[in-house]
Amino acid sequence: MLRSGGGNCVEVAVRVGHIGVRDTKDRAGGALIVPAGQWGSFIAAAKSGRCDR
Repeated sequence: MLRSGGGNCVEVAVRVGHIGVRDTKDRAGGALIVPAGQWGSFIAAAKSGRCDR
């Protein structure tokens, strides 16, 4: 689970071949499921600042 100081939390589940992400405050709302390779690309982009507003 990842946490932020603002109470905006997501839950990340690592499974073989894919990653699931969901809002901890709305667990019944479903999850975003992405292939592991695409998740890795997203994390690299976020770390590099390409996802900053």
